Amino acid sequence: MTATITPTTGSHSAILGLGAYRPERVVTNEEICEKIDSTDEWIRTRSGIRSRRFAAVGESAVTMGIEAGRKAIEAAGLEAGQVDCIIMATSSHYSQTPQSSTLVADALGLTSPGSFDLSAGCAGFCHGLAVASDLIRAGSAKHVLVVGVDHMSPSLDMTDRTSCFIFGDGAGAVVVGPSETPGIGPVVWGSDGSQAQAIRQVPTWQAMVETDTFEHPWMRMEGQAVFRWAAFTIGKVAKEALDASAVGIEDLDAFVPHQANQRINELIVRGLKLPESVPVADDIVETANTSAASIPLAMEKMLREGQAPAGGMALLVGFGAGLSYAGQVVRLPEAPVKS
Repeated sequence: MTATITPTTGSHSAILGLGAYRPERVVTNEEICEKIDSTDEWIRTRSGIRSRRFAAVGESAVTMGIEAGRKAIEAAGLEAGQVDCIIMATSSHYSQTPQSSTLVADALGLTSPGSFDLSAGCAGFCHGLAVASDLIRAGSAKHVLVVGVDHMSPSLDMTDRTSCFIFGDGAGAVVVGPSETPGIGPVVWGSDGSQAQAIRQVPTWQAMVETDTFEHPWMRMEGQAVFRWAAFTIGKVAKEALDASAVGIEDLDAFVPHQANQRINELIVRGLKLPESVPVADDIVETANTSAASIPLAMEKMLREGQAPAGGMALLVGFGAGLSYAGQVVRLPEAPVKS
């Protein structure tokens, strides 16, 4: 390929290594339908999902993040002590404090790293990747571990027919570091807070504290509202991300949209007029929507199965709670994937 990502200012950044963690437990549509009035065919037709992974007892966003992070560092050919910052993109670290990033950093043996959690729902990984790239380019960090992880299953009301079949658990991580050539393009991001209630926690923690009562905090989603918003908005974001990096759609080796719904992604692909030669991530079929873990897990699957080439040009677009979105063009890592 001759296309390059247009550099911005400062030094360049790139993805140096990629790691993934998928829980062992496979949950089929048939199992989901034991508690709701639905069928495997209905779920597959409306979402593309055939199965998902649920974390085991004792697993969490922290434990899954540790596994994915360790693999990413190994894939990048680094020692843990060479990573000087960690960003955890997650909405499901079920503890107000301490932040999950410090726990993961300690378990991995990182040496006094900058560490913080970032909450941007299903767009979290792309937000974290953008922040990591800017840290490298500004000289604020040398190597940044970005972990996209979500432990969605505890927040799912398994009797809620509108959303219980959509989500799964998992973690994906990348190491971002310096590069002689641009490997991560400028981010295009934004949000629409007027539709914040489309994906929400009910009741909120504050409501429980103020009423001195405890109800299980479930995730609720207005599926049709999210579908309409994503179908209308995300295609434009994808085009803007290509323009921001001065990359033509014909130069892409892969399109990796958030694995929210296969029908949404099909609409985005048609709107982009993506050539049939460009493979589109389809991790949703077996992994469902893993929120902030969705895009790194989808990248891992494409590289592991040979759907996309190592070092190839990929367009990433994340979108979800907030409602928020973020997208950028990247070079897929050259290093072997650790899964």
